[in-house]
Amino acid sequence: VQLVESGGGLVQAGGSLTFSCAVSGDSAGSSCVAWFREVPGLDRDGVAAIGTDVRGVATTYYDRRLVKGRSTISRDNAQNVVYLQMKSLTPEDTGTYFCAKHTTRDFCPLTVWGYDTWGQGTQVTVS
Repeated sequence: VQLVESGGGLVQAGGSLTFSCAVSGDSAGSSCVAWFREVPGLDRDGVAAIGTDVRGVATTYYDRRLVKGRSTISRDNAQNVVYLQMKSLTPEDTGTYFCAKHTTRDFCPLTVWGYDTWGQGTQVTVS
């Protein structure tokens, strides 16, 4: 299984970004996929995650402290891609954003525990 992130870059405060996590070697919907933010010297914080409940419906999770309603996570099953849209960006959103795949699909924690496959990360700088 391989995850490849894209969509980072330099953006002005107040702007928006959309991150993509392309999944290969497995279905993006087979287990939880989450986005994490890492700032140097600190642990990786879970920003949002998407899983699938027992009915096959996508379920989403957000860390309200970090995103305060500014983010939307979504999944394109046909393209096998998970997206994270972030708007109203502030300098506090600066960091490296990683996507990761969990071992289960029906409950998606926003901690690193249980995420066993990680992408290489994409850097975001908000000025």
